Amino acid sequence: MSVDLADFLPAYLTEVEELMSAARAHLLTLEKAVQQGVTRPRTVRDLFRALHTIKGLSAMIDVEPVVSLSHWMESVLRHVDQAGGQLPDSSIELLLEGLSAIEQRVRQLAGGKPVVDAPKDLLERLEGLESAAQGRASPKPAVTLELDPSLAQKISPAEQAQLAAGAASGRRALRLDYIPSAERSAQGLTINSVRERVGRLAELVKVLPVSGATPGGGNLTFVLLVLSEAEDAALLEALGGPPATLRLLMVPTAQASLPAPAPAVAPAQAVAPVQAPVAADVLPLEEDIPFEELRRGSGVLRVEVPRLDDALERLAALVVNRSKVTRAVADLTAAGAPTRELLQVLQENARLLRDLRASILHLRMVRVRDVLERMPLLVRGLRRSTGKQVRLELDVGDAELDKAVADRILPALVHLVRNAMDHAIEAPGPRRAAGKPEEGVLRLGCHTRVSGRLELSVSDDGRGVDAAAVAARAGVSVPGSSTELLELLCRPGLSTRQAADATSGRGMGMDIVKRIVVEQLGGELRLETRPGLGTTFTLSVPLTITIVDAFIFECAALRYAVAVSTVEEIIEVDPARVVHPPGELEGGTALVERRGVAVPLVSLEQLLRRDSVRNGLAPKAFIVRQRGTPVAFAVDRLLGQQEIVLRPLEDPLVRVPGVAGATDLGDGQPTLVLDLPALGAAKGIGARSEWTGREATA
Repeated sequence: MSVDLADFLPAYLTEVEELMSAARAHLLTLEKAVQQGVTRPRTVRDLFRALHTIKGLSAMIDVEPVVSLSHWMESVLRHVDQAGGQLPDSSIELLLEGLSAIEQRVRQLAGGKPVVDAPKDLLERLEGLESAAQGRASPKPAVTLELDPSLAQKISPAEQAQLAAGAASGRRALRLDYIPSAERSAQGLTINSVRERVGRLAELVKVLPVSGATPGGGNLTFVLLVLSEAEDAALLEALGGPPATLRLLMVPTAQASLPAPAPAVAPAQAVAPVQAPVAADVLPLEEDIPFEELRRGSGVLRVEVPRLDDALERLAALVVNRSKVTRAVADLTAAGAPTRELLQVLQENARLLRDLRASILHLRMVRVRDVLERMPLLVRGLRRSTGKQVRLELDVGDAELDKAVADRILPALVHLVRNAMDHAIEAPGPRRAAGKPEEGVLRLGCHTRVSGRLELSVSDDGRGVDAAAVAARAGVSVPGSSTELLELLCRPGLSTRQAADATSGRGMGMDIVKRIVVEQLGGELRLETRPGLGTTFTLSVPLTITIVDAFIFECAALRYAVAVSTVEEIIEVDPARVVHPPGELEGGTALVERRGVAVPLVSLEQLLRRDSVRNGLAPKAFIVRQRGTPVAFAVDRLLGQQEIVLRPLEDPLVRVPGVAGATDLGDGQPTLVLDLPALGAAKGIGARSEWTGREATA
């Protein structure tokens, strides 16, 4: 039977992408450990496992360059692990270069392009690094592992070396036996909770399930191999007390009075030639994987994004079809037909569709932390290229957003991080002169708002934005507010750099950020800066942009829609509470009182250049936030609220600022979906609103 390896390619790409993400995170953790002068043996082993699995998976589909690169990298890590996790700082850069080379070839494979050979000079340098690591591998400490033969077979050489190195450094290598039972489970004591409790007192090296009779009449024991300096009583308490037991594992070999040790674990086998990887390299042996990891990974199902997109498209069709049915039932009701039961079915169908929508959108959600996983690597590269000392802090919690939004927002965040590193945060010398720590701080944070939007912030403790310098570069007067300064920074082609370099200077960064956040996602971009103290950019974006809840309204005899998430409030416009300025006909803005505060009132029909079909003021208005300031957009009639399928206007010939897209409300006619904050900004409402607001409250 012939096997087409191309059938395995999608699964391979997904698996390797996750492994590469983990490998980058492990390597950056090791770099930080080297800088702090500490070792991370477990992280070395985790990185080794990731590369070992990449090597095996690549061998399955015959991606020889990736096999070669991962082989030499894991060889380096094997010797590092045997040396107790001591990784030289000089090796970090080379291992990162190896990961980058692997990623480049995986992308070539994903794009259907020929995979180029691994760089010969890189392989030679990795081979040299492997030889050097082998020479640095310290001799094994004078300790022996005292372990039952059945367990000794399940301890890898790396784990044996980790236990030996820990014991040689003064910690105790211990075997903890936890015996589960129904009574303990009822008390909330399980292997997972025990693992967490023990993990606070010790370094977990391995967790092994062992079958056999137990004192309580059971047949299962969990053996935890740990390194710890904690007292026996504290460890036994973490295990839940008797019948749990504790035993010392590592003892000096010079103590001849001790019983003969268990048979030593077989030494690591010689590395197979890169040209002929064997099937055993595909995955680590099951015995090498902690039991809790096996259980944790068993509930995950990978789904390709196109399949989720297809499900969302079919859901969108159902939403449009429901609108058609709703319209048809309304016509029957108006004609006097009995539609009571039909209406009940329609209401139940609407509820089921809402639930289905929530389920599909939940499947499409990705963690913001995963979206930002490359940021530490980006900041590391910028530190080297700029010579600046910068610490990246991520405060994103468990926030999630739709993958379509995540894919669009990531380039905007990358531009903001680059700008902060290149323009905002000073070099060590100027920071010392300003009385600041030499190391700057760059923070990325986010939180979800109740309105269904996500706020992300990129802040630094740098020099702040010099408004006068920006204005001079643009040839305009100095902006009087943060809003005006942001508009100036987002001008296409504007840069404060005299010449472009690899990081910035082309005048495209902030323009791209605004285009993505405001125009493509219908979000909001804000700026707060203080000279000498730092700058914060805040991005407010919707959690999803495909199927949204919208208000349907009428203005100048035409129907429009606006996303519910952009509307802060709907108010009745009382003519007695509207103030008309003297220059309203020449472009001034009326004001309406809202809970004692004057809010600019904008006629939407005039903004859209539509002729009025009524006399007097529009009776209702939407309150939205435009650059942080409330603005009221007057409309004729609110028709209702419903789910809509938002179709962006991709053609640049028909794309208009302030129009988020179009939708079908069930009658087959396109209805424009407005982005009111962007529409007001495009028509210059922002500057007039700020001025009239100040005048009204003066």
